[in-house]
Amino acid sequence: MEPVQTGRIFSGRYELTHLIARGGMAQVYRAHDRLLDRPVALKVLFPELSVDRAFVERFRREAQAAANLSHPNIVPVFDWGEADGTYFIVMEFIDGQPLSALLRESGAMTPNHVATIGAAVADALSYAHRHGVVHRDVKPGNVLLTDDGGVKVTDFGIARAINTEESLTQTGAVMGTATYFSPEQAEGIGVDARSDIYSLGVVLFEMVAARPPFLGETPVSIATKHVREIPPALHDLRPSVPEALELIIVHAMAKNPADRYATAGELREDLNRFLDGRPVVAPPANEPTTTSLTATSVYSAGLYPELDTETVPAVSSAATPIRRGGAPVRRRSRRWVWLLAAVVVIAAVVGIIASKGSGSGSFTMPSYAGETAAQAAQSLVAKGLKLEATQHRASPEPAGTVLGTDPPAGTKVTTGERVTLIVSGGAVTKIRVPTERDQQFSSAVAALQAAGFTVAERLQTSTKPNGTVLSQNPVGTSTVAKGSKVTLTVSTQSAVPVPTVVGKSQTQAGSLLGVAGLTVGTTTQSCSASYASGLVASETPAAGQNVAPKSQVNLVISTGPCAAVVPTVKGLTETAAKATLSSKGFTNVAVETTQDCLLSQQGEVVSQTPNGGKSASTTVTVVINVCEPIGSTTTTTKAH
Repeated sequence: MEPVQTGRIFSGRYELTHLIARGGMAQVYRAHDRLLDRPVALKVLFPELSVDRAFVERFRREAQAAANLSHPNIVPVFDWGEADGTYFIVMEFIDGQPLSALLRESGAMTPNHVATIGAAVADALSYAHRHGVVHRDVKPGNVLLTDDGGVKVTDFGIARAINTEESLTQTGAVMGTATYFSPEQAEGIGVDARSDIYSLGVVLFEMVAARPPFLGETPVSIATKHVREIPPALHDLRPSVPEALELIIVHAMAKNPADRYATAGELREDLNRFLDGRPVVAPPANEPTTTSLTATSVYSAGLYPELDTETVPAVSSAATPIRRGGAPVRRRSRRWVWLLAAVVVIAAVVGIIASKGSGSGSFTMPSYAGETAAQAAQSLVAKGLKLEATQHRASPEPAGTVLGTDPPAGTKVTTGERVTLIVSGGAVTKIRVPTERDQQFSSAVAALQAAGFTVAERLQTSTKPNGTVLSQNPVGTSTVAKGSKVTLTVSTQSAVPVPTVVGKSQTQAGSLLGVAGLTVGTTTQSCSASYASGLVASETPAAGQNVAPKSQVNLVISTGPCAAVVPTVKGLTETAAKATLSSKGFTNVAVETTQDCLLSQQGEVVSQTPNGGKSASTTVTVVINVCEPIGSTTTTTKAH
């Protein structure tokens, strides 16, 4: 499909300015909403998708569902429609870049950055799932990072309109989607919210390892691996990955949907636990995960201790699982089994009561803080709400005590809305941090992990031998929560400052980097208002930053000024024409005169080059009508 001509107006109000991106289903343009005078992103679907009327109807329903989502981590859909046989969606214009671009430029990301972005995406998915919308196409290209550090998920519901089986037979455009398929998507069976959890797990994997878990030559071969193969161990691809983060990703990517996090909200909470330095609830990768509990086993698990507890199926103790690093895996305490059992029974009670029906309408969410989970669940259902999940947080409050709800108390809720109970899991176990200063990094990691901590590494140039621990945070002998992160500052004797190559040609940049002992990484192209075509517009890592020898520096090469749509200035005076052009970025204006002597157009622009509505990035020439034959002159003026 050829790009739609810029300057075209959709629905009489959305004027295309320039092409932003091209994807597997559509082209995305920046457009100007002439009615509300604001920039928007306009996604124009390929015409071939409009042939199937069933697709059109699915697309209409999904676009309407997506338009009803209002969440700070979701790109809002403003409008949708049809023009000349093709369909389009109007969304908020996000000033930033997709996560896929950041991964291409920077490769692997720090664990905290991975968890922060992942928690925001999971929060968006949790909200959408509560409102009946499953994304079905969670991938880096659909995660937008704003310039102020925000995270936005886009394209909700659009993938539902696409036939998955047919998509797998296509090449190129759908490759990225197959990379993030859940096993149930790959098998062509029904999917639910847990499919999005798996896909987000794949995205987290790629953010940590700088590559997706499964690679292949065709979408079908990749999809097959999602169903049949076990992904490579993250700690083999990136040894410094914290074990807690790896456990979260492995749990999210379980082949069986029943073995994953039950909700995106649970995944978000575990990522937040990791960020807070608290123990995560994701089970060890080699510890079996219970996928179901019968009513008998629930009672036997301790919710009603007067019943026989010997009927609870026990995990085989023939061998003690060993964690990475050699430390034995501690079995999860029976208290957590009881809490899990309580959650299952509460859900059953909720289902029974909910089946009796309730009233309708909206009301203020009450506070259940201090109540037991069972009491709160019964009250929720009595008010016509639904219990979506129960999340546990470390707290000095007794285990099983409600700490809060999502949505929180005091907010407006409607009958039938899903509510998450936030319940105390008991007090945090605090332990003393070993002192690892002046130790070798490898032995320090082993000691800290054996003590129950996760480890992060920070390099610093020093005269001490490579790999020596220079300092740690928290410091040795301090007392913190078990499972907390300890950051080790480690000595490196050699570091190379990145030279400044912005403004240089690509050849010059490569030469300067080579002299500094560095190499050129990826090179991408982008328009630039500051640098001429062929010159380096930006570099990553930034100039002056210290990096290891032979590190890669990624370059963005300018393609010249960014083209914009020329406004129509016919009929304006010279002063007004210059002001209008300048406001749109055209500061170089050539002025010519003509001797037509039309008094009605005296002093006005009678023609312009390029014409209004055309894309340009160079000088705009305007012709002014004068009545006296003073000859034709050409001057170039700079707007002030």
